[in-house]
Amino acid sequence: MQRLAALAGSSGCVPFPSPLAIHWQHDPSVCFLNHGSFGGCPTRVLQAQVRLRNRMEAEAIRFFVQDSWGLLDRARAALGAFVGADAADIAPVPNATYGVTTVLHHLARTGALGAGDEVVANDHEYPACLNNLRDVCGMVGASAVVAEIPFPIRSPDEAYDAIMSRVSARTRAALISHVTSSSGLVLPLERLVRDLEARGVRTIVDGAHAVGMVQGLNLNGLGASYYTSNCHKWLCTPKGSAFLWVRRDRQAGFRPLVLSNNAERPRPGRAQFLTEFDFVGTNDTTAFLVIPEAIEFMERVLPAGGGVGGWRAVFEHNRSLTLRARDAICGTLGVEPPAPDEMIGNLSTIVLPRHEASLMEWLSARPSVYHDALQDALMERWRIQVPIWNVAGKHRTVRISAQVYNAMGQYEYLARALVEELARERSV
Repeated sequence: MQRLAALAGSSGCVPFPSPLAIHWQHDPSVCFLNHGSFGGCPTRVLQAQVRLRNRMEAEAIRFFVQDSWGLLDRARAALGAFVGADAADIAPVPNATYGVTTVLHHLARTGALGAGDEVVANDHEYPACLNNLRDVCGMVGASAVVAEIPFPIRSPDEAYDAIMSRVSARTRAALISHVTSSSGLVLPLERLVRDLEARGVRTIVDGAHAVGMVQGLNLNGLGASYYTSNCHKWLCTPKGSAFLWVRRDRQAGFRPLVLSNNAERPRPGRAQFLTEFDFVGTNDTTAFLVIPEAIEFMERVLPAGGGVGGWRAVFEHNRSLTLRARDAICGTLGVEPPAPDEMIGNLSTIVLPRHEASLMEWLSARPSVYHDALQDALMERWRIQVPIWNVAGKHRTVRISAQVYNAMGQYEYLARALVEELARERSV
């Protein structure tokens, strides 16, 4: 980490991250403020994965035919305890989009979604999930109904009202992000799930960002029909580690997108739900298998202080850092926070000051490696990795993430870079 003082963009030295950054393998020349996109796995957890991979390669037959079942159950038990779920209701999947798509295809295959039916979503949902929703609806003649959630937003009630106002007698399911990706909003999920399920609407929760961000998650108590989440984001497992939770009364006939030999060979003493999902063909499951190591590592990463330690300390630290960083950036840019504190976890999306319309149109047409050429400029001139994108096609924004390896000085550096780059845009 001592190298950081000598590494600079065109406008000054890249600031130090937290001392805890030593546990991750980030490029020290980059000010990394985008944990939310693909997560980040601590070195110690990656080392545990390597040991499992070596074990798999040493005797692959034994690993897949004998060992993997117990290893999957071990990971499932640790995850279930963390998210308040029975281990038997948890299936491994590669990512949350895969989980959402599995549910949608199940609804279509079993006739729970058909011609003339509707599925309610909203314009803050992850684009890939919306793409799969529209695809499945198109196959069966159903309709995807997209509610418009305001942004900036004043209260959780506005999100609740926007979604519930689009529910009709034809609504069969609702796709809801626990934490929205583009806008970083923690939605009022408990109230939405309760009221939608009471109306006979199956809730499909995309919790991609929630596990490891939202404190007190209890899937058994939540009551959703389906819940999927990535572990490789805020739980800090290796990439390609996620789960799909299916409520017990929804598991009959629920199958993975790909069926293996296990489909016609039930495993004695094991529910068919787990038998089919735990093996869908040759696949490297080691990212899922080291979930216990990731939970344990993050449990101990922060020293206990004031009687608070463990995951509670991680939750509180990251949320506090996010709010302080948001306020600092908003103050420097002269803009208001676009969402109340109660809707913020470890992500905050800030609306950037607008240029005049013709300039905005020209800027949006520039070629870009990322979402926006401003993001390219921040990386090329400042060595800052942070997303610049639109929320619901209406607002140009910057979305910050906060993990224990980040430090306040990194966000102050971003604020200065944004001021300079926005001025540079106005001068073209």
